[in-house]
Amino acid sequence: APRGAAPAPILAPRGAIADDARQLAAGAADLGALRDALNRFEGCALKHTATNLVFADGGPDAEVMFVGEAPGAEEDRKGLPFVGASGRLLDRMLSHIGLDRSDVYISNILNWRPPGNRNPTAAEIAACMPFIERHIQLVAPRVLVLLGGTAAKTLLDRKEGIGRLRGHWYNYTPGDSPGPIDTIATFHPAYLLRSPAQKRGAWLDFLAIKARLNAAR
Repeated sequence: APRGAAPAPILAPRGAIADDARQLAAGAADLGALRDALNRFEGCALKHTATNLVFADGGPDAEVMFVGEAPGAEEDRKGLPFVGASGRLLDRMLSHIGLDRSDVYISNILNWRPPGNRNPTAAEIAACMPFIERHIQLVAPRVLVLLGGTAAKTLLDRKEGIGRLRGHWYNYTPGDSPGPIDTIATFHPAYLLRSPAQKRGAWLDFLAIKARLNAAR
């Protein structure tokens, strides 16, 4: 290392990181315990560059759970997901189908912000997967909404882009849950801010979410 540079962190073998993540996640009996488990987890280097753990927002008993990719700068500062410009757009989209943030539950694949808002690496996603799977298990939503390509491809284990995955219903079963959850993928609000022409597709997806909820009642 160059003179004066901090020594490179010693990384645990990937297998050990995965085992540790699985054990910590599986041992969490409720959402508070899962948050504590993430605070104890040392297998994701993002923890040491982020300001805050960004765990979740909304109502833990909600029928709808949204999962995005990773926190951004505003989320990192406040310790809450979707509080920046994309979060404000999500709030407006929810209001159009008669919901607000207290009616839903929101989290991300990663609970720490990647530096510079870069895309998460495959290793970072793999390290954190047991936690988001356990998170979904504990919330047990009636409907799961995957926001953006990273969340959709990761949890659905698909290679297609979000343009192909969105608008369709899937069965997603987190871990050893007894049954699947009705799951739909749609565009991430941050993408919609950059590509407003795609808002119509997202609007149709939100109408489908509303219809699925109404049909289940």
